[in-house]
Amino acid sequence: MELTKIKKFYYLMKLGREFEIKAKQEYMKGNIAGFLHLDIGQEAVSVGSMLAFDKGDVFAHYREHILALARGMEAKYIMAELFGKKTGISKGKGGSMHLFEPKLNFYGGDAIVGGHLPLAVGCAYARKIQGENSGVFVIFGDGATNSGAFFESINNATTQKLPIIFFLENNQYAIGTHITQTSPFKEQYHKVKSFMPTIQVDGMNVFEVYNSVIKAKEYIEQGLGPIFIEADTYRYEGHSVADAGKYRSEEELNIYKSKDAIQQVINKGLELEIDKTWFEETDKKIEKEIDEAVEFAINSPQPNDNDLFEDFYEIDGKII
Repeated sequence: MELTKIKKFYYLMKLGREFEIKAKQEYMKGNIAGFLHLDIGQEAVSVGSMLAFDKGDVFAHYREHILALARGMEAKYIMAELFGKKTGISKGKGGSMHLFEPKLNFYGGDAIVGGHLPLAVGCAYARKIQGENSGVFVIFGDGATNSGAFFESINNATTQKLPIIFFLENNQYAIGTHITQTSPFKEQYHKVKSFMPTIQVDGMNVFEVYNSVIKAKEYIEQGLGPIFIEADTYRYEGHSVADAGKYRSEEELNIYKSKDAIQQVINKGLELEIDKTWFEETDKKIEKEIDEAVEFAINSPQPNDNDLFEDFYEIDGKII
C-alpha cells in the first residue's frame, strides 16, 4: 500500500470525523436545524468507496456528509448547507440530507429509505444505452434491504445486466431496530446471491473497502452486469443527533471502537514509517479547515424568498 494513499485515507477520514463532531456541536448551539445523521465510526466505508469509485455516478443515502467530502466537496460548502445558507452546496435548500453536486456526479442524499435505489438503476440503464461503462455506485443501509424498491432494483439491474455497484452499509440497525428483528439473517447478501456476485468486506477497514470497490468497478466496466458489496460496519452515534442510542449496550459499542477505522490507518502508517509528526500536523490542518468552514457558514447570507422559485424544471412554462 503506497504511502500517499494511506495519507489520503487518513486525511479524509479524520476530516470527516472532525467535521461531524463540529456539526454536532453547532447543532446543539441551534445553528443547524432539522435532522442531522452522523457517520462517526463508518468513515472507512465513505472514504474507501469514494476514492475507489473515482468516476461514474454516485447515489447516496441521507448519512452522506463524509461521502460528499471524499467525493471532492469542500467542507465550507457542506457546512453552509447544514446551516441552511445560500452559499451551501445545495443553496441552503437541502440541508443535511440533500447534498447534491452534478459537477461531481454526486446525487444525494435521499431522505426516503431505499428511495434512491430505483433512481440509481435508471441512471445505470441510461449509461448502458449511451454505451458508457463507468457505471453507477449506490450506497444504502441494511434497513433499505427490506423495502420493495430494493428488490425491484436488484431484479431490474440483473435482468438488464446494468453497470451498477450495490453497496450495503450494514451497521445492524435501522434507526433503533436491530437487524435480527427485521431479517432472518444478519448478512444481507443472502437476499441477492441468486441474482449477482456478492462480496463481503470488513467495513471498519478502509483498505478492504477500497480494494473491494476497485474489484467491483472492474467487473461492471467489463459489461458483466451488477455486483453487490456488503460492508460490516458500525456507527458510534445514534440514528440522528436526537437519538441517544440507549438500545445498544456499551459492550457492543466497545467491540467496534476497539477496531476503530481511523486508528487502523494510523497503525498502518506508523508501521510503514510515516512519522508521527505528520499525523499531528495533519490534525492541525484539519482543525483549521473545520474552523474556517464554520466561520464561512456563520457569515454566509440566508437564502432570499425569491430563491424558492429557482432550480425547478419547467415544461411549457409551468413549474413541475
